[in-house]
Amino acid sequence: MPILLDGKAALSSLDRGPYCPPSTKAAHSTSPYIHVGLINNMPDGALEATERQFFTLLDVAAGDHFVKLSLLALNDVPRTASGRQHISRFYTTIDNVWDRNLDGLIVTGTEPCTSSLTQEPYWGTLKKVVEWAEHNTHSTVWSCLAAHAALLHTDGIERRRLSSKRFGIFECTRSSDHHLTVGLPSAFEMPHSRWNDISEKDLRDCGYTLLSRAIDAGVDAFFKQKKSLFVFFQGHPEYEQDTLLLEYRRDVRRYLTGKRDTYPQIPQCYFDPDTGHALSLLGERARTQASDHLLADILSSLVGRGIANTWRPVAVGVYRNWLSYLSVVKEQSLKARFACVS
Repeated sequence: MPILLDGKAALSSLDRGPYCPPSTKAAHSTSPYIHVGLINNMPDGALEATERQFFTLLDVAAGDHFVKLSLLALNDVPRTASGRQHISRFYTTIDNVWDRNLDGLIVTGTEPCTSSLTQEPYWGTLKKVVEWAEHNTHSTVWSCLAAHAALLHTDGIERRRLSSKRFGIFECTRSSDHHLTVGLPSAFEMPHSRWNDISEKDLRDCGYTLLSRAIDAGVDAFFKQKKSLFVFFQGHPEYEQDTLLLEYRRDVRRYLTGKRDTYPQIPQCYFDPDTGHALSLLGERARTQASDHLLADILSSLVGRGIANTWRPVAVGVYRNWLSYLSVVKEQSLKARFACVS
Protein backbone atom coordinates (compact mmCIF):
# COMPACT_ATOMS: atom_id res chain seq x y z
CA MET A 1 0.00 0.00 0.00
CA PRO A 2 1.20 3.56 -0.62
CA ILE A 3 2.18 6.17 1.93
CA LEU A 4 0.05 9.28 2.05
CA LEU A 5 1.85 12.47 3.03
CA ASP A 6 -0.50 14.32 5.33
CA GLY A 7 -1.43 17.99 5.09
CA LYS A 8 1.31 20.41 4.00
CA ALA A 9 3.75 17.52 3.68
CA ALA A 10 1.89 16.33 0.58
CA LEU A 11 3.36 19.29 -1.32
CA SER A 12 6.94 18.95 -0.07
CA SER A 13 10.09 18.27 -2.01
CA LEU A 14 9.45 14.57 -1.38
CA ASP A 15 7.22 14.68 -4.45
CA ARG A 16 10.20 15.68 -6.55
CA GLY A 17 12.44 12.90 -5.30
CA PRO A 18 13.42 9.68 -7.10
CA TYR A 19 10.17 7.97 -6.18
CA CYS A 20 6.51 8.40 -6.96
CA PRO A 21 4.30 10.74 -4.91
CA PRO A 22 1.14 9.31 -3.35
CA SER A 23 -1.60 8.79 -5.88
CA THR A 24 -4.95 10.55 -5.92
CA LYS A 25 -6.59 7.20 -5.25
CA ALA A 26 -4.46 6.77 -2.12
CA ALA A 27 -5.22 10.30 -0.95
CA HIS A 28 -8.97 9.58 -1.04
CA SER A 29 -8.79 6.03 0.25
CA THR A 30 -11.19 5.05 3.00
CA SER A 31 -9.03 2.08 4.04
CA PRO A 32 -7.85 1.95 7.65
CA TYR A 33 -4.45 3.54 7.96
CA ILE A 34 -1.58 3.85 10.42
CA HIS A 35 -0.87 7.49 11.26
CA VAL A 36 2.84 8.11 11.88
CA GLY A 37 4.42 11.43 12.79
CA LEU A 38 8.04 12.26 11.95
CA ILE A 39 9.63 14.95 14.13
CA ASN A 40 12.59 15.89 11.97
CA ASN A 41 15.15 17.71 14.11
CA MET A 42 18.03 17.33 11.67
CA PRO A 43 20.06 20.41 10.64
CA ASP A 44 18.91 22.35 7.59
CA GLY A 45 21.40 20.67 5.26
CA ALA A 46 19.98 17.24 6.11
CA LEU A 47 16.27 18.10 6.36
CA GLU A 48 15.24 16.88 2.92
CA ALA A 49 17.60 13.89 2.95
CA THR A 50 16.08 12.75 6.25
CA GLU A 51 12.57 13.16 4.87
CA ARG A 52 13.54 11.00 1.90
CA GLN A 53 15.27 8.38 4.05
CA PHE A 54 12.28 7.76 6.29
CA PHE A 55 9.73 8.08 3.50
CA THR A 56 11.42 5.49 1.30
CA LEU A 57 12.11 3.16 4.23
CA LEU A 58 8.51 3.29 5.46
CA ASP A 59 7.26 2.98 1.88
CA VAL A 60 9.09 -0.32 1.40
CA ALA A 61 8.32 -1.55 4.92
CA ALA A 62 4.59 -0.76 4.73
CA GLY A 63 3.71 -3.83 2.68
CA ASP A 64 -0.07 -4.23 2.93
CA HIS A 65 -0.39 -1.43 5.50
CA PHE A 66 -1.63 2.00 4.47
CA VAL A 67 0.49 4.63 6.23
CA LYS A 68 -0.25 8.34 6.60
CA LEU A 69 2.93 10.29 7.38
CA SER A 70 2.90 13.74 8.99
CA LEU A 71 6.04 15.89 9.06
CA LEU A 72 6.37 17.67 12.41
CA ALA A 73 8.82 20.29 13.67
CA LEU A 74 9.92 21.75 17.00
CA ASN A 75 9.85 25.55 16.90
CA ASP A 76 13.00 25.98 18.98
CA VAL A 77 15.44 23.87 16.94
CA PRO A 78 17.91 26.44 15.50
CA ARG A 79 17.30 27.07 11.79
CA THR A 80 18.62 29.32 9.05
CA ALA A 81 16.20 31.42 7.01
CA SER A 82 16.03 28.76 4.30
CA GLY A 83 15.43 26.05 6.90
CA ARG A 84 12.61 28.01 8.51
CA GLN A 85 11.07 28.57 5.08
CA HIS A 86 11.16 24.85 4.30
CA ILE A 87 9.64 24.01 7.69
CA SER A 88 6.87 26.59 7.29
CA ARG A 89 5.97 25.26 3.85
CA PHE A 90 5.94 21.54 4.48
CA TYR A 91 5.75 20.87 8.24
CA THR A 92 3.17 21.11 10.99
CA THR A 93 4.35 22.64 14.25
CA ILE A 94 4.35 20.36 17.25
CA ASP A 95 2.03 22.84 19.01
CA ASN A 96 -0.80 21.57 16.79
CA VAL A 97 -0.34 18.00 18.01
CA TRP A 98 -0.56 18.21 21.81
CA ASP A 99 -4.31 17.54 21.85
CA ARG A 100 -4.16 14.73 19.28
CA ASN A 101 -3.13 11.08 19.18
CA LEU A 102 -0.83 9.38 16.70
CA ASP A 103 -0.43 5.65 16.15
CA GLY A 104 3.32 5.96 15.87
CA LEU A 105 5.99 8.63 16.18
CA ILE A 106 9.60 8.85 14.97
CA VAL A 107 11.88 11.47 16.54
CA THR A 108 15.27 12.15 14.96
CA GLY A 109 18.43 13.51 16.51
CA THR A 110 20.38 16.61 15.52
CA GLU A 111 23.83 18.13 15.91
CA PRO A 112 24.14 19.38 19.51
CA CYS A 113 24.80 23.06 20.15
CA THR A 114 26.10 22.63 23.71
CA SER A 115 27.95 20.04 25.82
CA SER A 116 24.82 19.29 27.87
CA LEU A 117 21.47 18.15 26.49
CA THR A 118 19.68 20.10 29.20
CA GLN A 119 21.19 23.32 27.82
CA GLU A 120 19.98 22.75 24.26
CA PRO A 121 17.44 25.38 23.13
CA TYR A 122 14.83 22.71 22.38
CA TRP A 123 15.28 20.75 25.64
CA GLY A 124 12.03 21.95 27.23
CA THR A 125 9.94 21.11 24.18
CA LEU A 126 11.63 17.75 23.69
CA LYS A 127 10.84 16.81 27.30
CA LYS A 128 7.21 17.64 26.61
CA VAL A 129 7.31 15.44 23.49
CA VAL A 130 8.62 12.51 25.57
CA GLU A 131 5.78 12.88 28.09
CA TRP A 132 3.15 13.40 25.39
CA ALA A 133 4.36 10.40 23.35
CA GLU A 134 3.96 7.99 26.27
CA HIS A 135 0.27 8.76 26.58
CA ASN A 136 -0.67 9.60 22.98
CA THR A 137 1.11 7.03 20.78
CA HIS A 138 1.10 3.26 20.61
CA SER A 139 4.85 3.33 19.99
CA THR A 140 7.61 5.90 19.49
CA VAL A 141 11.01 5.47 17.86
CA TRP A 142 13.81 7.61 19.33
CA SER A 143 16.88 8.03 17.13
CA CYS A 144 20.43 8.90 18.25
CA LEU A 145 20.44 12.21 20.18
CA ALA A 146 16.66 12.00 20.63
CA ALA A 147 17.18 8.58 22.23
CA HIS A 148 19.73 10.02 24.63
CA ALA A 149 17.43 12.91 25.49
CA ALA A 150 14.46 10.61 26.19
CA LEU A 151 16.61 8.39 28.43
CA LEU A 152 17.91 11.38 30.36
CA HIS A 153 14.46 12.83 30.94
CA THR A 154 12.59 9.63 31.82
CA ASP A 155 15.21 7.69 33.81
CA GLY A 156 18.09 10.09 34.40
CA ILE A 157 20.46 7.99 32.30
CA GLU A 158 23.42 10.14 31.28
CA ARG A 159 25.21 9.53 28.01
CA ARG A 160 29.02 9.27 28.01
CA ARG A 161 31.35 11.19 25.70
CA LEU A 162 33.50 8.86 23.59
CA SER A 163 37.21 9.44 23.04
CA SER A 164 36.64 9.21 19.28
CA LYS A 165 33.62 9.27 17.01
CA ARG A 166 31.82 5.95 16.56
CA PHE A 167 31.60 6.21 12.80
CA GLY A 168 31.08 3.53 10.18
CA ILE A 169 29.42 0.17 9.62
CA PHE A 170 29.43 -2.18 12.61
CA GLU A 171 28.65 -5.86 12.95
CA CYS A 172 25.71 -6.30 15.32
CA THR A 173 24.17 -9.38 16.90
CA ARG A 174 20.59 -9.85 18.02
CA SER A 175 20.37 -9.83 21.81
CA SER A 176 16.77 -10.90 22.42
CA ASP A 177 13.67 -12.20 20.69
CA HIS A 178 10.89 -9.66 20.31
CA HIS A 179 8.19 -8.93 17.73
CA LEU A 180 10.43 -6.12 16.45
CA THR A 181 13.13 -8.65 15.54
CA VAL A 182 10.91 -11.32 13.94
CA GLY A 183 12.51 -12.54 10.73
CA LEU A 184 15.81 -10.73 11.31
CA PRO A 185 19.14 -12.57 11.07
CA SER A 186 21.13 -13.26 14.22
CA ALA A 187 23.95 -11.03 12.91
CA PHE A 188 23.78 -7.98 10.67
CA GLU A 189 25.51 -4.69 9.86
CA MET A 190 24.32 -1.25 10.94
CA PRO A 191 25.62 2.32 10.42
CA HIS A 192 26.59 4.36 13.48
CA SER A 193 27.60 8.01 13.63
CA ARG A 194 27.88 9.46 17.14
CA TRP A 195 30.19 10.96 19.73
CA ASN A 196 28.31 9.61 22.76
CA ASP A 197 27.31 6.25 24.18
CA ILE A 198 24.89 4.76 26.71
CA SER A 199 25.98 2.19 29.30
CA GLU A 200 24.38 -1.22 28.84
CA LYS A 201 24.36 -1.67 32.62
CA ASP A 202 22.50 1.64 33.11
CA LEU A 203 19.89 0.51 30.62
CA ARG A 204 19.37 -2.90 32.23
CA ASP A 205 19.21 -1.37 35.72
CA CYS A 206 16.38 0.89 34.54
CA GLY A 207 14.36 -1.92 32.93
CA TYR A 208 15.35 -1.56 29.27
CA THR A 209 15.72 -4.63 27.06
CA LEU A 210 18.47 -4.84 24.47
CA LEU A 211 17.51 -5.80 20.94
CA SER A 212 21.02 -5.73 19.43
CA ARG A 213 24.60 -4.84 20.28
CA ALA A 214 27.97 -4.64 18.56
CA ILE A 215 31.39 -5.56 19.95
CA ASP A 216 32.95 -2.40 18.52
CA ALA A 217 29.96 -0.08 18.89
CA GLY A 218 28.20 -1.12 22.09
CA VAL A 219 24.43 -0.95 22.35
CA ASP A 220 22.69 -0.70 18.99
CA ALA A 221 18.93 -0.92 19.65
CA PHE A 222 16.78 -1.42 22.76
CA PHE A 223 13.24 -0.85 24.05
CA LYS A 224 11.07 -0.31 27.10
CA GLN A 225 7.36 -1.00 27.36
CA LYS A 226 5.69 1.99 28.93
CA LYS A 227 2.10 3.03 28.20
CA SER A 228 3.64 3.36 24.76
CA LEU A 229 6.32 1.04 23.41
CA PHE A 230 9.48 3.18 23.36
CA VAL A 231 12.07 1.93 20.83
CA PHE A 232 15.58 3.39 20.78
CA PHE A 233 18.25 3.33 18.08
CA GLN A 234 21.84 4.42 18.62
CA GLY A 235 22.50 3.27 15.07
CA HIS A 236 20.83 4.57 11.92
CA PRO A 237 18.84 1.92 10.03
CA GLU A 238 17.26 4.70 7.93
CA TYR A 239 20.59 5.78 6.38
CA GLU A 240 21.02 5.52 2.63
CA GLN A 241 24.15 3.95 1.17
CA ASP A 242 25.94 7.29 0.69
CA THR A 243 24.91 9.02 3.94
CA LEU A 244 28.17 8.28 5.76
CA LEU A 245 30.13 9.30 2.67
CA LEU A 246 28.39 12.68 2.58
CA GLU A 247 28.99 13.15 6.31
CA TYR A 248 32.67 12.32 5.93
CA ARG A 249 32.97 14.73 2.98
CA ARG A 250 31.24 17.46 5.01
CA ASP A 251 33.64 17.00 7.92
CA VAL A 252 36.69 17.03 5.62
CA ARG A 253 35.48 20.30 4.15
CA ARG A 254 34.96 21.72 7.64
CA TYR A 255 38.53 20.80 8.60
CA LEU A 256 40.08 22.23 5.44
CA THR A 257 38.14 25.48 5.85
CA GLY A 258 39.07 25.84 9.52
CA LYS A 259 35.62 25.03 10.95
CA ARG A 260 36.84 22.03 12.93
CA ASP A 261 40.15 21.36 14.71
CA THR A 262 40.71 17.68 13.97
CA TYR A 263 40.77 15.80 10.71
CA PRO A 264 37.80 13.39 10.52
CA GLN A 265 38.32 9.66 10.77
CA ILE A 266 37.42 7.48 7.82
CA PRO A 267 34.16 5.60 8.45
CA GLN A 268 34.97 2.09 9.62
CA CYS A 269 34.30 -0.88 7.28
CA TYR A 270 32.58 1.40 4.77
CA PHE A 271 34.89 2.02 1.80
CA ASP A 272 36.71 -0.65 -0.16
CA PRO A 273 40.38 -1.16 0.87
CA ASP A 274 41.83 0.81 -2.07
CA THR A 275 39.62 3.82 -1.37
CA GLY A 276 40.35 3.64 2.34
CA HIS A 277 44.11 3.59 1.68
CA ALA A 278 43.91 6.52 -0.75
CA LEU A 279 41.87 8.55 1.74
CA SER A 280 44.35 7.77 4.53
CA LEU A 281 47.22 9.14 2.43
CA LEU A 282 45.22 12.25 1.55
CA GLY A 283 44.37 12.71 5.22
CA GLU A 284 48.06 12.69 6.14
CA ARG A 285 48.68 15.42 3.54
CA ALA A 286 45.69 17.42 4.78
CA ARG A 287 47.08 17.60 8.32
CA THR A 288 50.14 19.44 7.05
CA GLN A 289 49.05 21.27 3.89
CA ALA A 290 45.33 22.01 3.83
CA SER A 291 44.26 23.65 0.56
CA ASP A 292 41.42 23.94 -1.91
CA HIS A 293 43.43 21.79 -4.30
CA LEU A 294 43.70 19.04 -1.70
CA LEU A 295 39.96 19.23 -1.05
CA ALA A 296 39.38 18.66 -4.76
CA ASP A 297 41.69 15.61 -4.66
CA ILE A 298 39.80 14.16 -1.70
CA LEU A 299 36.41 14.77 -3.26
CA SER A 300 37.52 13.20 -6.54
CA SER A 301 38.64 10.11 -4.61
CA LEU A 302 35.07 9.68 -3.37
CA VAL A 303 33.35 9.98 -6.74
CA GLY A 304 31.88 6.81 -8.15
CA ARG A 305 32.76 4.59 -5.22
CA GLY A 306 30.39 1.67 -5.08
CA ILE A 307 29.05 1.30 -1.55
CA ALA A 308 26.68 -1.55 -0.75
CA ASN A 309 23.73 -0.85 1.54
CA THR A 310 24.18 -4.08 3.48
CA TRP A 311 21.90 -2.97 6.33
CA ARG A 312 18.82 -2.22 4.21
CA PRO A 313 17.07 -5.63 4.55
CA VAL A 314 17.32 -5.42 8.36
CA ALA A 315 16.13 -1.80 8.38
CA VAL A 316 13.09 -2.75 6.30
CA GLY A 317 12.43 -5.76 8.53
CA VAL A 318 12.55 -3.75 11.74
CA TYR A 319 10.21 -1.05 10.45
CA ARG A 320 7.89 -3.62 8.87
CA ASN A 321 7.59 -5.29 12.27
CA TRP A 322 7.06 -1.89 13.91
CA LEU A 323 4.25 -0.97 11.52
CA SER A 324 2.65 -4.39 12.03
CA TYR A 325 2.80 -3.82 15.79
CA LEU A 326 1.10 -0.43 15.37
CA SER A 327 -1.60 -1.99 13.22
CA VAL A 328 -2.36 -4.74 15.76
CA VAL A 329 -2.39 -2.42 18.77
CA LYS A 330 -4.52 0.14 16.95
CA GLU A 331 -7.08 -2.53 16.05
CA GLN A 332 -7.16 -3.77 19.65
CA SER A 333 -7.61 -0.23 20.92
CA LEU A 334 -10.47 0.45 18.52
CA LYS A 335 -12.23 -2.79 19.50
CA ALA A 336 -11.89 -1.94 23.18
CA ARG A 337 -13.27 1.55 22.56
CA PHE A 338 -16.27 0.24 20.63
CA ALA A 339 -16.92 -2.38 23.32
CA CYS A 340 -17.07 0.37 25.95
CA VAL A 341 -19.48 2.41 23.84
CA SER A 342 -21.81 -0.51 23.19
